[in-house]
Formats: sequence, C-alpha cells, structure tokens
Amino acid sequence: MTHAAGTASDASITNPVYLAARSRSRSIVYWVLTVFVAFEMVAGSAWDLLQIEYVRVVLTHLGYPSYLLLILGVWKFPCALVLLLPRFLRLKEWAYAGAFFNYTGALASHAFMGDPLAAWIWPLLFAIVTLASWALRPSERRLPSSPAADARPVTWIVPIVVTVLMLVIALLTLPTVPLSL
Repeated sequence: MTHAAGTASDASITNPVYLAARSRSRSIVYWVLTVFVAFEMVAGSAWDLLQIEYVRVVLTHLGYPSYLLLILGVWKFPCALVLLLPRFLRLKEWAYAGAFFNYTGALASHAFMGDPLAAWIWPLLFAIVTLASWALRPSERRLPSSPAADARPVTWIVPIVVTVLMLVIALLTLPTVPLSL
C-alpha cells in the first residue's frame, strides 16, 4: 500500500501537466518578487535624487552625509532596469548584489543605531525578497554553469595564504598621521 502511494506521488512529479503548472507558478512568483524589488529601487532612486524630507531625516539619523543620497539614487535606477530587461546576465548578478547590499546596509545601519524593529524590518524583508527573486529566476536569466571548480587543495590554499599575507602587510603599514586634505 505504501509503495503504491509512493508510486502515485512519484508519477505526479513527472506528470507534464504538474511540471507545467509548477513552472508557471514559479515564474509568476519570480516576476511578482522581481517587480516588487525593481519598483522599490525605482521609488528609492526618485526619493534619493529628489532628497525628499523622509530620506534626509533617516540619513541624518543614521549619521551619513547627504551626498550619499545622490550616489545611491543614481545606482538604484539602473539596478531596477537591469533586473527587468532580458539578457545582461552578468549585470543582473551585480544588480541583485547591489540591491542586497543596499538593503542589508540599511538593516545594519538601523540595527547599529539601536533603532526599533519597525525601522529595520523593511530592509530585512526587501533583502529576503531580493534573495528569493534571485533564487527563482528562470534559466534564461542565469549565468551558464561554470565547469566544476578545481578541487586540488593548492587552488584554495594559495589564495588564502596570499590574502592573509596581504592582511598582515596592511596591518604592519597602518598610517600613523592623518592625511590633511
């Protein structure tokens, strides 16, 4: 009896109708999430470039300079555009990374300031939605899979050792006198 139920379940997973419905549902969720992220990026771009009072107050509260709004505002619009356009697969990866950094940076800024949950819950939700959009993107919106990574230990050990050496050199050569601008 268990075997028959397992077989029916397995059969439904390979059923073309089931697979098409699943693919359609995934596509719908992907587009809803992606349009949501893109809209937030476009709105954020406009708000930042117009330097509306809301964003000025938040930015001042977080201790950032006002010119940061211009930098963020300029980059949010192309982020949204690339997420919605076909092709530009490498730029899509960068756009997703930029959106994720934007939201997690806002989240961390509010958390470090000791702001209440209401202040940092939205950046957290936007970060999660961004990750979900990225994870659900269809194959034609993904970079092709790269060949299996080299598994030899030396290919991992050498870059790690070099990076640690760079860190040691950076710490040994810390500037002692501030640069006068």
